[in-house]
Parts: sequence; C-alpha cells; structure tokens
Amino acid sequence: MANISAAQVKALRDRTGAGMMDCKKALQDADGDEDKAMEDIQKRGLAKVAKKAGAIAAEGMVHAYIHAGSRVGVLLEVNCQTDFVARNEDFKSFVSDVAMQIASMTPLYVRESEIPEADVAAQSAIFAGQMEEEARETGKSKPAEATAKILEGKIAKWKKENCLLDQVSIMVEDKKTIGEIGDELSARIGEKISIRRFVRYELGEGIEKKKEDLAAAVAETLAAG
Repeated sequence: MANISAAQVKALRDRTGAGMMDCKKALQDADGDEDKAMEDIQKRGLAKVAKKAGAIAAEGMVHAYIHAGSRVGVLLEVNCQTDFVARNEDFKSFVSDVAMQIASMTPLYVRESEIPEADVAAQSAIFAGQMEEEARETGKSKPAEATAKILEGKIAKWKKENCLLDQVSIMVEDKKTIGEIGDELSARIGEKISIRRFVRYELGEGIEKKKEDLAAAVAETLAAG
C-alpha cells in the first residue's frame, strides 16, 4: 500500500471537498494516484446523490442575468435541499454559469422528459418536409426504412441541441454537459441539485418589425413633390 502524505490528502480534499478520511482511503486505493483517487471519490459521491434522487429540493435561488448590451435576459430557478448549500459559492457560481449558457445557446427545455409531444410532432413534420423537398430537387428518394432512421437521428440531435442539460457547457473546456457538471457538483456537496425552470427574453422577440421599401418611399416623395 502506498505511503500517503498529509499534503496529498489535503490537496485531494481541496479538489473534491470530500472528508479527510475519504480522501486518504481513495489515495490508498489508487496507490497515490491523485487523478484516480479523485475519479473514485466522484463516483462514490454520485452514487450517494443517486440514492437521494427522490429527495425534495425546495431550497435554492432564483437568479436574474442580463447580457451585455441589455438585449438578452434570463430568469432561472435552481434548487438544492438546504439553505446552507444555496449560500455556497460553488452553487452560486454554477447557477450564474447556467444563466449565461441559456443566454448564449438558447435552449428551449430543461430536460428531454419535459418536451411536449406536440413539439416533437411539429419538428418531425418540418424535418420530413425538408427531406421530401430534397428528394424532389435531387430526384433521389430513399427507402421508407432509411428515411425513418434519418428522421429519428434528426429528432435525437434536435432534442440534445435544445435541452439545457444535454448542451455542452460554454464555460468549461472539457466538453462536459450542463447535466454532467450539475451531477459533479451534487456529488461534491452531497446534495441533490436540480435546474427547475427558466425563461429567456430577447429584445424585440415576437414583434413583427415594419419593413420599409426605400425605393418606393423615394418614388412616393418625388411624386408628391
């Protein structure tokens, strides 16, 4: 068994937030390899969080974010189980990052299970229409089975692109999704964290802007003169 120093234990504790004895045991099991020990602690932490999956997360915070230029705003609710965690800096940082993700990547839903069947049907109809138009233009049609598989793949991709938890975070460099980052934070602090809901506002969204025909306006002015 590797001889584990107090400095190694402290370094791992600083990285994971786990208890001293948990860090020491993880380092011993990993023969002193800090990265392997960290992975072990995260796995065990996630297992504990999974057991709390049904726990009520009624604390947390509502966060408002206004993007530079004041053209995009986000109102976001993220829940945790205790008020103590709601005041935790890592929790607040996570909430802030998620709000910026929403502002930048424009998700439509929090998670796949919340997508209305009507929305899936509407998007399927759009993709099917696009594929039919492409077949007409190229004169090449695919077998029904192949078309169905392509449509299934398009819908799966659409869901991932539009579900917040499945989007790759813009705030980290290791290609982790928002859901994965949230799970890791849950494991680190030992509490269930849940993104409940959000609203994204964009200036002028939904308003039909009046389009002016400059040439027609000039002609009208000259005629009036």
